[in-house]
Amino acid sequence: MISAKLIELIEIHADRLTADTVRELTTNPRTAGLRTVPRDDLEQRVFQVFHDLGSWIANPRSERVEAEFTEWGRRRFSQRIPFSEVVYAMIILKRHLRQYISENGLVDAAFPRMEGDYVLPMHLYNLEDLNVSVGQFFDEAIYCLARGYEQGAARVMSTKAG
Repeated sequence: MISAKLIELIEIHADRLTADTVRELTTNPRTAGLRTVPRDDLEQRVFQVFHDLGSWIANPRSERVEAEFTEWGRRRFSQRIPFSEVVYAMIILKRHLRQYISENGLVDAAFPRMEGDYVLPMHLYNLEDLNVSVGQFFDEAIYCLARGYEQGAARVMSTKAG
């Protein structure tokens, strides 16, 4: 399957994708708060998204996705990162991933050799299917981040009330 080969390419190039994404996260004015996050923490979390992409998008509603991104949300709350910046950071991750898919999706090695008029339509369908899966994964991840952020806020409020 074409999208499986492309996911494999993304996972293989997770280091480069991570470096580019972290560079933007730490320089973009919309994510200024992330500059206070230890760089190794940021790099590890971004790398994990790209490196584990296949398993993440195969089951975006898994307990693993929920646990991981809920923890990210709690952690970002405890680091006092504004919620708008947490959400924008996920937008940046998704944008970098989609850019990679766009730039590498038509690489000859990414699709099978076939004769006739079916290669390009099949290939484009698989790329679109991958983009839909990526979108669904990020939607679920953002939801879990928000829940984790809210849980962090609720803990602070209950501590103050108690």
